Amino acid sequence: MLIFLPVGEISSNYMLSVDVTVTELNTKTRGSTTITTEVRPAKSGTPVQELQSAVADTVANLVQQGMLSGETLGQMFKSVSDILNKGSSEEKNNRMKLREQMLMNITEALENSSSSTPQKVQLTARAVAGLTKRGDELSPDAQLEASFLVANLSSSLLSMNTSEHGGEEEMVQAATPIVEAASNILDVSSNREVSDLLLKGMDNVQSALLNWKKVDEAPVIVNSSQITVFVNRVSTETIQMQSISNPISSSASFSFPPLGADILSPYEPVDVRMLSLKKNPFSWSEENNITGTVGSVSLTRGDGSVIPIENLSEEIEIFLPRPEGGQANSTILYLGNYSTLMVDVPSPDVTLVLKIKPSKDITFQLFLGYKDYPNDKQYIAKTQMPHQSNTPEEKYTWVLGPNDLTGKVGVHYLVVRPIVEAGVKSVNATVTVTSIAAQCKYWNETLSTWSEDGCRVGPLTTLLATQCLCTHLTFFGNSFFVMPNLVDVSRTAELFGTFAQNPVVVCFIGSIFVAYVLVVIWARRKDIQDTAKVKVTLLEDNDPLAEYRYMLNISTGHRRGASTSSQVTVTLLGMEGESEPHHLTDPDKPVFERGAVDTFLLTTPFSLGELQSIRLWHDNSGGHPAWYINKVMVQDVETGQKWHFLCNSWLAIDMSECTLDKVFPVATEMDLKKFSNMFFMRTAKDFRDGHIWFSVISRPPTSTFTCVQRVSCCFSLLLCTMLTSIMFWGIPTDPSEQTMDLGHIEFTWQQLMIGVQSSIIMFPINLLIVSIFRNTRPRETKPGKHKAEVSKQGKTGRVTHSQPSFPQRDRELTPDTVIKDIKKIAQSLSKAMKSPIPRLELEMKPGPQTDINTLLSLVEDIIRQQNRAGGEFYTDASKKEGSLILSLGVTNLQESSLCGSPEKTGDGRQKRSTNSQYLYRQLRHVEKELSLLGPSRFPNPDNYCRAVQQVQGMKGLLESSSLGGDELDQSPGQAESSDGDRGSKKCCQDGLPWWFVFIGWILVVATSGVSGYFTMMYGLTYGKDRSISWLISMVVSFFQSLLIIQPLKVLGLAAFFALVLKKVDQDEYGDPKIEGALRNPDDPDVVWAVRRDSTCSFYQPPPPTDIERMRNNMIKEQKVFALIKEILTYMGFMWMLLLVAYGQRDPNAYFLIQHIRQSFSQGISDSMSHGNVFTWANTSLLSNLFGEYPGFITDGNSKLVGNARLRQVRVQKNSCRIARSMRQAVPDCHAPYSWEVEDMGSYGPGWNRSASENNSKTLRSPWQYQTQARLRAQPIWGSVVLYRGGGFVVDLGPDSQNASSTLQYLFDNTWLDLFTRAVFVEFTVYNANVNLFCIVTLMLETTAVGAFQFCSELQSVRLYQSTGGLHIFVMASEVIYFLFIFYYMYVQGKLMKQQKWAYFKTKWNLLELTIILLSWSALSVFIKRSLLGNRDMEYYHNHKDQFASFHETATADAVLGYLIAFLVLLATVKLWHLMRFNPKLHMITATLQRAWTDISGFLVVITIMFLAYSIVSNLMYGWKLYSYRTLLDSALTMVSLQLGIFNYDEVLDYNPVLGAFLIGSCIIFMTFVVLNLFISVILVAFTQEQMHHKPSEEEEIVDLMLMKLCSLFGIKYKKEDKEESNSPKVNANNASVTKKEPSTISS
Repeated sequence: MLIFLPVGEISSNYMLSVDVTVTELNTKTRGSTTITTEVRPAKSGTPVQELQSAVADTVANLVQQGMLSGETLGQMFKSVSDILNKGSSEEKNNRMKLREQMLMNITEALENSSSSTPQKVQLTARAVAGLTKRGDELSPDAQLEASFLVANLSSSLLSMNTSEHGGEEEMVQAATPIVEAASNILDVSSNREVSDLLLKGMDNVQSALLNWKKVDEAPVIVNSSQITVFVNRVSTETIQMQSISNPISSSASFSFPPLGADILSPYEPVDVRMLSLKKNPFSWSEENNITGTVGSVSLTRGDGSVIPIENLSEEIEIFLPRPEGGQANSTILYLGNYSTLMVDVPSPDVTLVLKIKPSKDITFQLFLGYKDYPNDKQYIAKTQMPHQSNTPEEKYTWVLGPNDLTGKVGVHYLVVRPIVEAGVKSVNATVTVTSIAAQCKYWNETLSTWSEDGCRVGPLTTLLATQCLCTHLTFFGNSFFVMPNLVDVSRTAELFGTFAQNPVVVCFIGSIFVAYVLVVIWARRKDIQDTAKVKVTLLEDNDPLAEYRYMLNISTGHRRGASTSSQVTVTLLGMEGESEPHHLTDPDKPVFERGAVDTFLLTTPFSLGELQSIRLWHDNSGGHPAWYINKVMVQDVETGQKWHFLCNSWLAIDMSECTLDKVFPVATEMDLKKFSNMFFMRTAKDFRDGHIWFSVISRPPTSTFTCVQRVSCCFSLLLCTMLTSIMFWGIPTDPSEQTMDLGHIEFTWQQLMIGVQSSIIMFPINLLIVSIFRNTRPRETKPGKHKAEVSKQGKTGRVTHSQPSFPQRDRELTPDTVIKDIKKIAQSLSKAMKSPIPRLELEMKPGPQTDINTLLSLVEDIIRQQNRAGGEFYTDASKKEGSLILSLGVTNLQESSLCGSPEKTGDGRQKRSTNSQYLYRQLRHVEKELSLLGPSRFPNPDNYCRAVQQVQGMKGLLESSSLGGDELDQSPGQAESSDGDRGSKKCCQDGLPWWFVFIGWILVVATSGVSGYFTMMYGLTYGKDRSISWLISMVVSFFQSLLIIQPLKVLGLAAFFALVLKKVDQDEYGDPKIEGALRNPDDPDVVWAVRRDSTCSFYQPPPPTDIERMRNNMIKEQKVFALIKEILTYMGFMWMLLLVAYGQRDPNAYFLIQHIRQSFSQGISDSMSHGNVFTWANTSLLSNLFGEYPGFITDGNSKLVGNARLRQVRVQKNSCRIARSMRQAVPDCHAPYSWEVEDMGSYGPGWNRSASENNSKTLRSPWQYQTQARLRAQPIWGSVVLYRGGGFVVDLGPDSQNASSTLQYLFDNTWLDLFTRAVFVEFTVYNANVNLFCIVTLMLETTAVGAFQFCSELQSVRLYQSTGGLHIFVMASEVIYFLFIFYYMYVQGKLMKQQKWAYFKTKWNLLELTIILLSWSALSVFIKRSLLGNRDMEYYHNHKDQFASFHETATADAVLGYLIAFLVLLATVKLWHLMRFNPKLHMITATLQRAWTDISGFLVVITIMFLAYSIVSNLMYGWKLYSYRTLLDSALTMVSLQLGIFNYDEVLDYNPVLGAFLIGSCIIFMTFVVLNLFISVILVAFTQEQMHHKPSEEEEIVDLMLMKLCSLFGIKYKKEDKEESNSPKVNANNASVTKKEPSTISS
């Protein structure tokens, strides 16, 4: 048995408690138990048929067992409804039937046994709510059945006794699914009976919820998607004090006026029932114009009887939320010169609410007129503002009801007239007028219609809600009307009079018109250039005897550098033969440009049959020889058959396969339908031709849709878009409106409708314009015009002859020329039969002249064999059977046997007819040559006569075997002339007549003018601020659509066509009509035409050795340019780094620091006592700290930031041990300062411990220790030791008097004593003259010997960047510097990807990585410093009477300086790497590498000796001489000794003997021995490196780079020849390596 369980509670891990009851059929005994199981959502949908059968079986079993009840079915059907609601929309009819059947089953169950507890009602109602959740699967019968169930369940809930069945919580839980089910049904139903049942059910639910309510408790609110139920029981006083509303949803709200005792009894509570519905429940009514929320409220007594409330003296206030952001228009009027507004009233019973917002407190009058401008005498309504009212909203609100408007519908005119004093002509003020159209209606139950009696629209109506004021209670509804933004055309002059105040939109439209004119000029030039490209180039190296035509469409790719300057050669390979190589050139236009399609006409003697492949190569000449070929389409002009070749390859020596010669096979149908091919072809076509904006730049030259027309369509479309945008601009939206959520995309119905309306207004006319221009036929050219003007547009190409690209000789006609032509005919026949003729190859070689009669006899015999074999002569089968030897005297040619079936196939007949036709023309050409030569040019006139007879005889054989001589005699163009005429006539019928283009231009001018005019009018009406907001929004939206949305649409459509339709576009290149023809056979120039020898090297691809040499030269050139690029990039990087480094520092900082240090060091001696310290503080410190100008130090140039403070650090008492023998003589011992012995205690005045217990612990007490974190300080280095940032602190105060008294207090209480180890004076100043902060710390420290020594630390910081031009320059440098860092990150990332772990083994890679990391570290520290500086300045501004600590900011600034310094260091070291190609530097590097083993040993020896002498000198002199006081100072002194910077006198004066010995031995051993040996090792290594040095490839690259640079500047570069250099000299000229040899030309 299949059991459906509802999903368990998610909070309890989908656990579900199930009550199981088992009944024994015979004895009727039952057993019950409770089990817990885990029920998770189903992972896959269950078929509807399976659900139907399971439901039917389960219901039947329950009926049989007598256990059928509403709650039982509710449990099961809730599970089934969950499955149905989560499933797809497939099998919709079966799903609808299943829902209806389950609802009927519940109805039957409830008729047999009604639910008796709220829990059972809840189970049943949950099933009904689940079954009605998807409204599209509810049939009308199911809706009616569900509404019966809602009424039934609510009645069951009402009939329950609250004392027996629980309280509020149980009843609310049971009522919630009932309201949810009613909400689901109301959302889809418009049936009167259904609505009545639902309203009855909601009334029952309200009554049930009120059964247990007590007076003045919290209301009960049940919310659902469409219905909100509100009930409460209140006292008479309470109902008049509070608003009846739902605080958590946008439902209706009601406020009652004071109700007298005649209406409400003061001793009886009142039941309040409020119902808010988002959809009109009376939508079945004929007058269904209620579009907003419908609200109802009623007051009842305890027994349920309704308290009648009608005809009240004061009105009930009702607020109904407006629907879907109903329309409201705001317009700004300039009262100085324009004060008229057009308002459209859409209905006679509408109320017009006008809200006025003046810019100044002025008094003005409002006049409203109908269909004419109102004045003092003629108007339909008039008022003066501000009104006399208590609320600001009502002072400037004018409510015009239907009576005020006198029922007139249409355009009304509102005039605002300011009331000014006498003599004042105008007022410089503006008013914003917002117009709202609304209605308030109630449901008349007697008439079953909506009525307005007793209700009116209130003045508090806003954009979000309608205020209705009514005198009775029932259902209330409101309606908003969409009022389009209108402008008054007749007041154009007045509107343009405000141009000075609001020029935004007018200037923008004007600039668009100017830009359009400029772009049209450019587009016209581009159209002229494209017209020159629409042509078919007839290759000049086509053989005069070859008249079989092939059309080649060659597409160059769109990649960067795809175009080529090389000479391209092509060969076609077919099943019936191979064409001669042909150069693809055109004298009139450049070929093979990026993204271009070039068309050539290539001829062959006979048909090549089914093409198999195409061979392309080029000679790698010119400045940019690399060529990316996209695809090639070859069309047989005679038959119309097309072949596609998908190339997508580079023909270049330095890219991809590094080849110049490649064969491409023909593409099959499967190749053409591949996703990659179709997707990219469709995308390229849509962007080049379909996309109206992008196609302006990349229009196909063959398109009839010109560039000027495209620009004009874009111009019209832009202006129409602006008009529709500004028409709907500023429509407010309702925050409570339901939002449609599609992932991250959200929209409202209002936005959707605006989009649809804009599209309806804008797209039809623009689509019509584009369609007219795109489908209009070009105008037919009148006969007699020049041939060059035949084709202006469209798919008609001019045939132009390319100049011969091969060497030519004198075109003299000789017998040898005729013999060579006959040999070519024989060769062509041999290729057509795919059978070699060995002796013919011998005859073609240079040597004795071949007999012309022999050759003609050979051709004649081939023709005779063809006639005997019929159509099978050209079939593959006949060419493979047997062999035939033709013995013709001196010529012995082998031919295939002609035995075979006498039946002729259609293919054979077609080939025979075609080949016979072209062979006949070739023989006629030979005959023409013989007639021009005459017998006198032949050595033997008999040979001439015989040759003429042989030619005529062969022509006769062909005529006799063909259909007729006329067919053979036709020229290539004549054979298709009749069909071509018919085809052209048919073609001309496609599309619109040529004069439709004038209609298109009229529409462009009309739409552009109207759109521009009204857009300017709207902009002038809206005001400047609103116009700017609209313009910004429109521009952003336009570019978002142009650059993001529309390209995505193109890509999506291309993917759809490639994946779904898979239709190959065969007409991509069009079908160009050839206006020119091949040479006329009767033209005498044909005989004198050039003959070329296709076997010469001129028609051969470059040999592999030359290609390899070119590739090596190219690689070297690439390395040269890469080196130059690297050097230039480094120079820019280094320049930006130095600008950033010095931009963070100021040379004035040194002088500021020196001035402050010298000012405060006056009165300082080398040894100071405690008294001397206080004396210095009272004199030099205070006199400089509080200067002549209040708040400034010293001479008044530096501002004191906050107060100065004193801080001391102390050591603990008895912090060191005394020698046992001296303990009696010395009672106390106080150690030098260290962090371990620092005193951190709290004391009283005079450092009294007992006093500290009673002393209040405040942060400002100078006797209590304060931590470093509390003081916001940092540890600081003194001349003796590192001090912690905490201590005992006292502020000196804001002026000299307070500071002096503070010092006196400290002196009197012995603030400085034996335990003091350091005293710090800390303050911060700001010098505005140099824009620098200076953080000053003056230190007086002692080493526990009883005397203070003075030192100072001053740190300058620039927290405020300069406001001048230098600041902008430095900021730009910082941005550019990090652009360089991004570039280097990209380069290093590529290297890391290529080299993997080997990347980290190269020291220069690690240097680059370190520079990148330090740069980002510097940026993070810079940001940290800025944040700390802002924090410290904010603290100073909030606590100006306290010390402001800038120590953390100074520390961050110091760290930033160190990082930038190391960056400059490493970037400078990188210069060594860039100079690696310099031979001298390279030799130095190699020398160090060669000598490194010996150098490392000497470095160890030098280090040991330096260390030894440093230790000795420190031990000997460290206790007396300053230069040797520490080991580090001694080491520095020893280094200075080696450099000659040494104070000999202080050493010799102290001990002449030991001093002389120490200095002498150090000089002898260190300078004379060790260092000289160290230098000798390096010199030896340098000599060896010179002997073994070999020039590397890098030196060649440097020479090549210098040659390039010298040639760039016109300097003659001479490279010195080196005998030891065996490397070849680099040829920098990347021209064609293939040496052009002259072609052999037959004369």
